[in-house]
Amino acid sequence: MNLIFRLLRVVVMALLSRRPFGPLDTSDLGLRVWLNDIDTNLHMNNGRYFTLADLGRVDMMIRSGMLGLILKRKWAPVLGAATIRFRRELKPAQPYRLKTRVLCWEGKWIYLEQRFETVDGHLAAVIVVQAVFRERGRTIGTDELMRHMGVAMESPPMPEDLRAWQDAQQSISDRAKEG
Repeated sequence: MNLIFRLLRVVVMALLSRRPFGPLDTSDLGLRVWLNDIDTNLHMNNGRYFTLADLGRVDMMIRSGMLGLILKRKWAPVLGAATIRFRRELKPAQPYRLKTRVLCWEGKWIYLEQRFETVDGHLAAVIVVQAVFRERGRTIGTDELMRHMGVAMESPPMPEDLRAWQDAQQSISDRAKEG
């Protein structure tokens, strides 16, 4: 229940939005650190960033028109990997912006960046996620996903640091299978 009110607000605002939202547009949510977001160091708990990042992805899926496809086709968005880099703390009651955007896509994976920024534009944290859509036990390739969404564009090139992270994730996955 700890996120239900923020989730309801995000869903309602996204459904009411009339602004066109393209595949490379940025979702920009204004949020605030609540008391149940903080830890014993009196700043936002490191795990809470991942939980709140879900709100940015929900906003993006609704505004991009994916919600209809998700419901109609019974697709399930699933994360395969995520990494975070902390830059500065967010204090109780501090407002901040959560900015979510697609970086690129390849094969079955979509890569997103989610930035937590102070209202004066300083980076507090950045999360990069590797996501996939599943339908009845099968993975949906990005070419099929884009076709269903009516997107007829190539992916932006994958940044080199993202390629290195992708390779590291594959190594971790391979090692897990061995053990």
